[in-house]
Amino acid sequence: MSRSLRVGRRAKAAAPGLVVLAALAGLARLVADAVPGLNALLLAVGFGAVVANTVGVPAWADAGVRFRGPLLEAGIVLLGARIAFGDLVATGPVVLGLAVAAVVVGMALVELLARRVFDLKRKTASLLAAGASVCGVSAATAIAGTIDADGESLAHVVAAILLFDAVTLLAFPVAGDLLSLSPRQFGVWAGLSMYSTGPVTAAGFAHSPAAGQWATVTKLARNALLGVVALWYAFRYADRTAESGAASLLDGVPNFLAGFAFVALAANAGLLSAATLNAIEVTSDALFALAFAGLGLDVRLEAMREAGLAPVAVLAVSLVVVSAAALLAVTTLL
Repeated sequence: MSRSLRVGRRAKAAAPGLVVLAALAGLARLVADAVPGLNALLLAVGFGAVVANTVGVPAWADAGVRFRGPLLEAGIVLLGARIAFGDLVATGPVVLGLAVAAVVVGMALVELLARRVFDLKRKTASLLAAGASVCGVSAATAIAGTIDADGESLAHVVAAILLFDAVTLLAFPVAGDLLSLSPRQFGVWAGLSMYSTGPVTAAGFAHSPAAGQWATVTKLARNALLGVVALWYAFRYADRTAESGAASLLDGVPNFLAGFAFVALAANAGLLSAATLNAIEVTSDALFALAFAGLGLDVRLEAMREAGLAPVAVLAVSLVVVSAAALLAVTTLL
């Protein structure tokens, strides 16, 4: 079978699900435009969650709905066009230092809580630590392969992370308004504290466009450390060779970071016209709307109920401690 034929078949299979995402995103935009104060991205997540937990996602839509990950990554790549290097030069080292500190402190805290306080299994503790400190479900899944964790432990960790993704997605924009944080402060705070990339980006843009940009940049700084974390666990857990550890380091780096950096460099070098930048911004917004609708379709209350109390308790304590420390840091330093 030729490559073009395979691509055509995949596109045909994905089309119905993409139509579902577009319908949810379009409905969210209509409601947000009609009711002042409502955010279209948050509504897209909410509408998706309602569908997922009532009628469910039909089998014929699965292939397209699963595109939510690539859609989000594509939106983040194009978001690079909105990043001003002047702002990053001014506070970039501080944000990078805070991101590293959030990962290190978050990992140590979760490992300590999970093992010593809640008596969870060693590998479950490590999955929780990676998910909470780096990039949520993606990190937990990556580390599960590195340390050969069983599927049941991973399922419990994923369910607990998804619970907090849903809670923080709603809570952080409200908290940002109550705390009167600037867009930059809120974006960096959300990027340091929340777990998964999708909810961080959604919460940031729910506050303001500038906050969305800072939230995404800060979260990408944490995501970039996944390779280092994978390398750490590879050497910690098993009889791994230096070569396999190096492979873990390379495999852990998210691929879309390169695209994000390339677009940012092109935009800041003046290589993109105003019309091109405008088209990129519109396309990025559309991709985010589709991805966030898919994010809502991934919120399953039943799976959250089955997670158990211990992983949820560990993540709750970690979230409170890390977010409080991050809030103090951003209000002091930014």
